[in-house]
Amino acid sequence: MVADPDDAKRALRVLLRAARGTGDAASLIARILALSLPDGAVVAGVWPLPGEPDLVPAWTALAGRGHPIVLPETTRRGQALRFRRWSPGAPMVSGRFGTLHPTGEAAVPQIVFVPLLAWDTSLARLGYGGGYYDRTLQALQGVRAIGFGFESQRLDRVPVGPYDVRLDAIVTESRVLAGEGVSL
Repeated sequence: MVADPDDAKRALRVLLRAARGTGDAASLIARILALSLPDGAVVAGVWPLPGEPDLVPAWTALAGRGHPIVLPETTRRGQALRFRRWSPGAPMVSGRFGTLHPTGEAAVPQIVFVPLLAWDTSLARLGYGGGYYDRTLQALQGVRAIGFGFESQRLDRVPVGPYDVRLDAIVTESRVLAGEGVSL
């Protein structure tokens, strides 16, 4: 009997939230900044939740290189994320599930950095369970999706359901793993 991927993901989330991945955030930021992103591409980052690496220095540096930066606003359940323009020092407001987002105008990203609880070398990711990023990536056809996390979050295999979207690449503190035909 094949296990239900949703049941497997729920069980993994309980374990992984309790033991969040740890790693060198400075090295992760350096790898992000070493990526070869198209000039002027609109980049979606994230404001860190407790337990996530603080990548705001990466978004600040990318903004300084001429990349418009947008951060997600968590919408109602069942909807894609909305991205709002951000600049260093911009005011942040509270959102759903303890998130923070800027008040800037809405914009569509070309590159989306995607948080995760776990990942595998097939570029599958385990998210937080709301389906926001899967819905968002499906809605943003052609966007480049780059997961970020630590090597300690790698699993041999992440359970994948029919609506899960694989990433184009994953960046960790020690490597960049890109899918076929993806150059970074």
